[in-house]
Amino acid sequence: MNLDFKPGDLNRRDNDRIRRYKELLDFYQGIQWPGRERYGEKRLTFNYARVVVDKMASYLMAGVKFVVDPLQDSVEGRDKARRAEAALQLVYEDNGLEQLDFETEVDCAVLGDAAYKVIWDTEKAGVRVTAPDIQGIYVWHGGDDVEKVWRMAARYYLDAEAAVMMYGIKPKAKTTTVVELWTGNEFELWVDDVRLEKKTNPYGFIPFVIFPNLREPKKTWGISDLTQMMEPQREFNRAMSQLSRILELSGNPVAVLENVEESEDIAVKPGAVWNIPEDAKAYLLDLLQGGGVQLHLDYINLLYRTLHDVSESPRAAFGGNETNLSGVALEIELQPLLQKVSRKRAIRTVAYNQRNRMILQLLEKYCGEDFGDYRLRVVWSPVMPRDMAQLVANEQVLVQGGIHSRHTAMYEVGVKDPDTEFARWLEERDAILKMNRDLNIKPSKNAFGE
Repeated sequence: MNLDFKPGDLNRRDNDRIRRYKELLDFYQGIQWPGRERYGEKRLTFNYARVVVDKMASYLMAGVKFVVDPLQDSVEGRDKARRAEAALQLVYEDNGLEQLDFETEVDCAVLGDAAYKVIWDTEKAGVRVTAPDIQGIYVWHGGDDVEKVWRMAARYYLDAEAAVMMYGIKPKAKTTTVVELWTGNEFELWVDDVRLEKKTNPYGFIPFVIFPNLREPKKTWGISDLTQMMEPQREFNRAMSQLSRILELSGNPVAVLENVEESEDIAVKPGAVWNIPEDAKAYLLDLLQGGGVQLHLDYINLLYRTLHDVSESPRAAFGGNETNLSGVALEIELQPLLQKVSRKRAIRTVAYNQRNRMILQLLEKYCGEDFGDYRLRVVWSPVMPRDMAQLVANEQVLVQGGIHSRHTAMYEVGVKDPDTEFARWLEERDAILKMNRDLNIKPSKNAFGE
């Protein structure tokens, strides 16, 4: 299946995508002015793009929990599901996935795409989860299904010392190029255009999860959060730089002399005396007269609003709720942000479930575990802060009125695993009832009626 593959072919594949990644990374890092800076030109950069990306990632990753449900509701099925959850939690902690997921989310928002790699670490005898650079990922799709990947290549670079330690090969240059080629059946390892290894895929699946930031219909790769912000961000920088220049010149005024052919020792300073001809006129150029600065401020405020609109991040999302809005009004104000987070979470749910499924399959294969038949779920924490006292009171009324079940009520108040919580409640209830029965048992009378 891989007879036609040569590592050098990757240099001619997806060039536009790789070039776009480089531009987006530069923009995120503050390189936002087009062209070279001219001598004497003032260029200010107010990197709202980076602030918006980081803030959106914080809202998105406010809280997440992975749940495993048994397909068959039995004691054995529930026990296997709980063991699967515990195994996922252990892998989550061992790999520091809370931090890795946040960093990957920022990277995904900037570039428009991201990836996870899930493999078995033979040295540590455990599952290893990493987030490879999407700039080195190349995929081949089957037919018109952009979701079905039949071959994938991952390219990365190592220095000479690492190449010798990992593969026993001393590269001719300071760095060596490594390419991993995966299909569902085969694995190949190429080092500097030389195939070092070819074997059967030990996992039976391609151990990569590739997902977009936001999906563009019928497209393989996703959309960056920066795409819509680049033009207003550049114009905002230009407008702020222009206003700064005007204020700077106003603080150091320009002297204007009319009907003067020659001038010497003209100094603009307090108490300065100028000797000029009788018909001449001298004055300081006032760049602030006529309300010109206010026009600049109005334009900057318009650009500022545009940045928030195109990024779907209202000012209230940054703690700028100056009108003291109520809970419902604040939620309406934040609707663009909530809708964007919802679209992203729908994509991340699929990616996380795919990653968790790979983790459990590796544990079953290499640790002899048996997790049975299960269904994976991702439970997200609410984006908006909640009035818990009012929410609990509402759910209590709904449960007592037979409108909501206890399971639904627990889910609404933020319990991430209602089934487990309800089982614990039943255990506590049985224990309390048993204790009450034991304490209320009256001693039996003896034969003398005592």
